[in-house]
Amino acid sequence: MDPASAADISAVDDGAGSSISTIHSDVIQTHILTRLDGPALASAACASAQLRRLCAEDDLWKNICAATWPSLDDPLVRDVISAFPNGHRSIFYDSFPSLQPLPSTKKHLYRPSPSTELISAVDMYYKDTPIFSKVQRTDTQTGWFLCSTLWVDLLDPKEFVPTPVKYVPKDEEWLKHLEDNLSLSWILIDPTRKRSGNLSSRRPVSVQRHWLTRDLEILYSVTVARDQMSSECLQCTIKVTCGGKAGGEMHVRGVSLMVEDMEGKSMTGRESLGILQRAMESAERTKVTQEEAKGRYEKFLGMKRQRRERKQRIEKATDIISVMIIILVFVFFCSFMLF
Repeated sequence: MDPASAADISAVDDGAGSSISTIHSDVIQTHILTRLDGPALASAACASAQLRRLCAEDDLWKNICAATWPSLDDPLVRDVISAFPNGHRSIFYDSFPSLQPLPSTKKHLYRPSPSTELISAVDMYYKDTPIFSKVQRTDTQTGWFLCSTLWVDLLDPKEFVPTPVKYVPKDEEWLKHLEDNLSLSWILIDPTRKRSGNLSSRRPVSVQRHWLTRDLEILYSVTVARDQMSSECLQCTIKVTCGGKAGGEMHVRGVSLMVEDMEGKSMTGRESLGILQRAMESAERTKVTQEEAKGRYEKFLGMKRQRRERKQRIEKATDIISVMIIILVFVFFCSFMLF
């Protein structure tokens, strides 16, 4: 530390200054603001005009983003973020915390515009230590994307990623341990609109084994509004598939994203693009607990089940009515032939 900085700190310690304005700005930036995380830095920026100016430095937010989401340090992502209005501060504000449904009382002017690609920046953590990071580009202008079901796979079918986590094949307590300690972030970036959003609940909403393969399936989920004019919701579900040998390390074999509606129908790329763009621009960013995320996931599953059962009842009633009409027509025809 240079003598001037040391003198500034000493003066404050001795009571010579009564406000933070007495501390040299270099000391604040180098020895105070660099120790804060994102939420704390955002709060500090609201304290005074001086702190707001100092907290706007992009290098501060760049370091926070890289520490929070290692995938954002990828050269491709850094280049995209550099075009955002406020650089790394913009993407942090957009991506922390996860997207939540837009309240019906809040109105937001949304102007759709074409996007040429989406970028997925994904990080998986064990006990808050990164164990897997991946960046993937998705072309949104191909016919396959626009007309097919939206399904973003980060790994090839034969690809797997080793982790430092020990694999336990038969242990319910181990599943609960993973539920409490495995977290995931999926930041979807729209370079054209310069917006982003986190599509993961961070903590799992479900951890279970596949009934046939016995692979571990870990689900993360957020619910977003379909539009501002209805109560319809969509669910963005991220499925992580893991395997391994007993006593060895756990391997990540698959990480995928899909979007489905309340009918259980998977959305196409064209439909999903507009909905996700609207969510990135206008949805709330609210921190929720793991129990709240699981509750929303279970509620969505319940609504899907109710709609499926109602649809089945309607189809059954329609079939019965159709059969009755056919029988009546047959009886009438037979009566007409007899007379």
